[in-house]
Amino acid sequence: MSTASSSRYTSVAIALHWAMAALLLFMIWLGWNMEDNEARYQLHKSIGITILFLALARLAWRFANPPPPLPEGMPGLEKKASHAVHVIFYALMIGIPLGGWFMVSVSPFQVSTVLYGVLSWPHIPFTEGLISEDLYEIVEFFHSKGAWVIIGLLALHVAGAVKHEIGKEEGVLKRMLPGLFGKSEPPALPARGALFAFGGSLALFAAIAATAVLGAGASGNGKPAGAEAAPVAAIEANWAVDYGASEITFSGLHDGNEFKGTFESWTADVAFDPDALATSKVRVVIDMRSASTGKKLYDDSLKGKEWFALADHPEATVDLSGFKQVADGYEATATLTLKGKPVSVPLQFSLDIDGKEARLQGKAEFSRKALDLGQSSDAGGKWIADTVTVTIAGRAERTR
Repeated sequence: MSTASSSRYTSVAIALHWAMAALLLFMIWLGWNMEDNEARYQLHKSIGITILFLALARLAWRFANPPPPLPEGMPGLEKKASHAVHVIFYALMIGIPLGGWFMVSVSPFQVSTVLYGVLSWPHIPFTEGLISEDLYEIVEFFHSKGAWVIIGLLALHVAGAVKHEIGKEEGVLKRMLPGLFGKSEPPALPARGALFAFGGSLALFAAIAATAVLGAGASGNGKPAGAEAAPVAAIEANWAVDYGASEITFSGLHDGNEFKGTFESWTADVAFDPDALATSKVRVVIDMRSASTGKKLYDDSLKGKEWFALADHPEATVDLSGFKQVADGYEATATLTLKGKPVSVPLQFSLDIDGKEARLQGKAEFSRKALDLGQSSDAGGKWIADTVTVTIAGRAERTR
């Protein structure tokens, strides 16, 4: 019996084998138990991408570190079957995650992917023109059926390992179970090519992840360059906003839980006189790229076409007019122009003027449907309530 034939796999190959086996089993369970569960859905995608790059690293490692030969007493047909199972395994460990990634990329829902809640992951490039319900369903069919193929191969793989361990030929199970047999444990093969296998896989992962970062663009902290709405007459402001003491926030309900976000970059020209409400007017220009919710999945989703569509509409404007005094303070018509479409709602606010200083608090409620937000993925409000509340609070100083 040759030394090579009785050697164990390298420790790296053994670790990858069992780690991926555990991940595959967990992924199958997760795929069957993630319906209507956003957290599990995101975890499923995260582990899928992890399996993809571990499989690439494992394939490269196998190339640099050929496995020990199969037992000499194994029939030729069984050797061919064993090799075939391994080839199909590698094809599925790479193909199924790629299929899932492609499926997410062409889905009409265009749900963002954030790996483990931390790292933005892009859709596959050049798939934007392929987005359709029909293509999504075709890919989803093959993706889901791949799990059954994996289960079948796992059963064959385990059955074969057990058969050869208890059969007359030399067993192969000990080669993948290090540290369990003491002096009877066969020696491990020498390892090489770690940089090639893991460095290459990691470099590819980093390059793809970088495209998500580069594609997001910078939010910027200065004044947005121009408004998207139709030009209006210049506002002769008589108030200077203290941006450090002012904020514009938005809130709503997602899956029954409240979410809240803030626009970190915006400017306002304010011409307001409580004694001349008819001629008072305000224009606010918001850098929509500065929206922040504190949850990366939400922030990434807001950048997409069916939400803020930042690639085409980086700014929004709010024009206040039609001021009038009401019992609890003031009311104005707020016209929000988002993605080039104006939507008007009443804005009620309280205003406390003390000499040259004024403090304001107010809110307005908008409809997602009216604003054309999230209408492809959740037009009926199953996950995200239709009402979005915009709140303003701040301080300003009279300049004239």
